[in-house]
Amino acid sequence: MKDVVKLAAYFVGTVIVGALLAPILFWSAQSLAAHGIFSFLAKYDFETFFHRGVLIAAALLLWPFLRISHVRCLADLDLTPNPRWGRDLCVGILLSLIPLLCCSALLVAFHVYGFRHALAWPRFGKVLGASITVPFIEEAFFRGMVLGVLLRIGRKYMAIVAVSAVFAAVHFFKAPERTSAVVTWISGLNSIANSFGQVGDPMTLASAFATLFLFGCIFAVARVHTHSLWLPIGLHAGLIFGSGTFSWLTHRQMVVLPWVGKNLLVGIVPLGVATVTWIIMRAWLKHDRAS
Repeated sequence: MKDVVKLAAYFVGTVIVGALLAPILFWSAQSLAAHGIFSFLAKYDFETFFHRGVLIAAALLLWPFLRISHVRCLADLDLTPNPRWGRDLCVGILLSLIPLLCCSALLVAFHVYGFRHALAWPRFGKVLGASITVPFIEEAFFRGMVLGVLLRIGRKYMAIVAVSAVFAAVHFFKAPERTSAVVTWISGLNSIANSFGQVGDPMTLASAFATLFLFGCIFAVARVHTHSLWLPIGLHAGLIFGSGTFSWLTHRQMVVLPWVGKNLLVGIVPLGVATVTWIIMRAWLKHDRAS
């Protein structure tokens, strides 16, 4: 349980330090923009800097946390070298892309979404960039470090559920944009409070949080069974690329909540897509072990 307490302290410390860093980052960016340096920074609201502050805090506190948790090598996190990393990466991408493509085709066929007449190619570049960078960063953090520490307790399924809940919470609980009109030293703490505003909406909680949680479980199970991050990285990359490309190519023509929300990760239908992904991934893992 000592590792759990250390991990909890790390998360709490990350959020608090990030909240305190956010105003400094915001004021610094505004000052640079006012002097004509990186003027594009002026368009970002405070919540953007709050999120960046939390990321910076997570990076700053990571090394001390790993030291006090006595993590010296990958083996301490139940990770081993994967000679078939390329195959697992490609398989992961396909396993998450195929259900998304089928769902996308059905949504277009039923006129829930329609194709855009004009495509913003810079936006596709952002999707491609996120598909490459985000899976490596998030899988190394959530399924690599956090899950690795939790697995040392010896309760595999509890560790999977716990890290998936944290993963879903980090992505779900976000403060709305433009909530801090006047930025003060406590604006970051206000952002923490505003992040829980969506809890009052049971439909959003059920459709969005549940989908994120299930995908988190899929990534975690893939990591536990392979003792490697390459399969979950592929699954995560396929998910981001598939959902991002669909949003780039199409626009929503009708609101059909709770079936489909603002994107392919919100709604009962996306939850079904996640379930299908879970089933075919487990089938793949079973076939891979047998072979």
